Amino acid sequence: MNKKIRNIAIIAHVDHGKTTLVDTMLRQSGIFRANEAVVERVMDSNDLERERGITILAKNTALFFHDTKINIVDTPGHSDFGGEVERALRMVDGVVLLVDASEGPLPQTRYVLQKALAANLPPVVVLNKIDRPDARPEEVLNEIYDLFIDLDATEDQLDFPIVYTNARAGVAHHKIGDDSRDLLPLFEAIVANIPPPTGDPAGVLQLQVTNLDYSEFLGRLAICRVFNGTLNRGEEVGISKLDGRLISTKITKLFTFRGLERDEAETVVAGDIVAIAGVEGIQIGETLTSLETPVPLEPLIIDEPTLAMIFSVNSSPLSGREGNYVTSRDLRDRLAKELLTNVSIRVEDADTPESFRVLGRGELQLAILIETMRREGFELMVGKPEIVVRTENGKKLEPVERLVIDIPESFIGIIMETIGSRRGEMLKMSNHGSGRVRLDFKIPSRGLIGLRSQLLTDTRGTALIHSIFEGWMEYGGDMALRPTGALVADRPGVSTAYALWGLQERGELFIGPVIEVYEGMIVGENSREQDMEVNVTKEKKLTNMRSSSADEAIRLIPHRQLSLEQAIEFIADDEFVEITPKSIRLRKKVLQYNKRPRRWQEIRASQEAAN
Repeated sequence: MNKKIRNIAIIAHVDHGKTTLVDTMLRQSGIFRANEAVVERVMDSNDLERERGITILAKNTALFFHDTKINIVDTPGHSDFGGEVERALRMVDGVVLLVDASEGPLPQTRYVLQKALAANLPPVVVLNKIDRPDARPEEVLNEIYDLFIDLDATEDQLDFPIVYTNARAGVAHHKIGDDSRDLLPLFEAIVANIPPPTGDPAGVLQLQVTNLDYSEFLGRLAICRVFNGTLNRGEEVGISKLDGRLISTKITKLFTFRGLERDEAETVVAGDIVAIAGVEGIQIGETLTSLETPVPLEPLIIDEPTLAMIFSVNSSPLSGREGNYVTSRDLRDRLAKELLTNVSIRVEDADTPESFRVLGRGELQLAILIETMRREGFELMVGKPEIVVRTENGKKLEPVERLVIDIPESFIGIIMETIGSRRGEMLKMSNHGSGRVRLDFKIPSRGLIGLRSQLLTDTRGTALIHSIFEGWMEYGGDMALRPTGALVADRPGVSTAYALWGLQERGELFIGPVIEVYEGMIVGENSREQDMEVNVTKEKKLTNMRSSSADEAIRLIPHRQLSLEQAIEFIADDEFVEITPKSIRLRKKVLQYNKRPRRWQEIRASQEAAN
């Protein structure tokens, strides 16, 4: 047992302050020089993470408190990235459960706590954001106790220490109002309540790969937890592959973590978290063990994906103009590369050679993958998300989610109507007297597709929406599709303000003037159920006759610029989102109008396929 090390994961719901807390812990532990320029939320190193303000990838760091090394894993708070949390919990001996002192436990809090309790990891509960004017720490603490009891926690697990923090100010308290000025109470609680790692430095070598990184100088880096034994640089070890084979390899470089830096090491012992370079072809979940007496560890078990999307080569008339990678081979190679680092995604071949079926945890996870590929120079098309169904004992099952919506009281009626039309069942309603109400629903996963944008529209942007995978239920039959049709361009050309001015009464436009369009491209949302073919390239005919009404000023209503997630939510079964490094376009799968099935035929075909 290595008493000088503590391995912890910080787990919480999205936006409760995990990364900000790690920031202040690093600053107060003296990791940074006094004159070092440090950005805010230093652990969110990825561009997409910084833009969206969410953590997407689990990352680890380390700091020293007196003579104890604390390895910290910062985990994502969004349910779509649950695979990252499951891996992170395999690396640690305890968790810091962070809960917002105003919002209380939310679906992802429940999910991560459930995983931690199942792994018998002792928690330190941190109530963050105690400086909020609407903070209610005592009530939230009672809600946390209720959650622990609901998840069948043992007596020992219920006896958790509580720390109150304001992560942004870098202050922690054992009791609210005491004279603490820094995070010392939090560091003390971690060292006192999280057990040191078990493992025998003299035992048989066992390291498990829980994450992969890449260095331009060293190639692939495997981030591992040393469960048993001692590893030396230059040593010959065996890699126990996922298919049971044992392959010999030599360790060329060893690193331990210190702040955001990696320090080279000659030897690492049981209990530490390390990075290993020079191990080609290693994958997440594999074990590094002794060649003479191999003892592989159990492989990682990750929850099943619940959502699938078709990724295919861009076949539109405008393809190949903006991207560098446009072929099916480029797409296949990039998805294979993603599988190496992202264990919660799966890729299958689809009906045609140029398309692939990508399975993941949710729309956001797949949208992040698409956005990353787009920034790397890929062009592709994606279809409407569909749920993954399974058959057990002759019954068709579909995934079901727990949905929590936080809204002002005045919108309860419209929310109930919308969720009801998507086969949602209300579990409970709680009103804290602040003018806002929290509604808990159980809803099929396919009912969530396109729901977020609709609820934000219905509640004028005031709804807070959170969901988490809950289990499987019997397939519930058909569900209402998008109630509106699309405005579809009927010829190629460049859109004109004159043509759009005549069309804006027909529905909401997605493009502005002087945009190149092609036949079959969706340029707006029709206010009626049917699709409508429109000419957006029509120009005003010139005449030498003067009239009072001819020179009426053209005033365009600003068009709706769809983000990637909104575009994916909007499309119907017979439509694609076309994604290039500079553009996001919507289009029909069949571009020619005379070859395209009508919308009512599509609806009937999809209903027959579902039955």
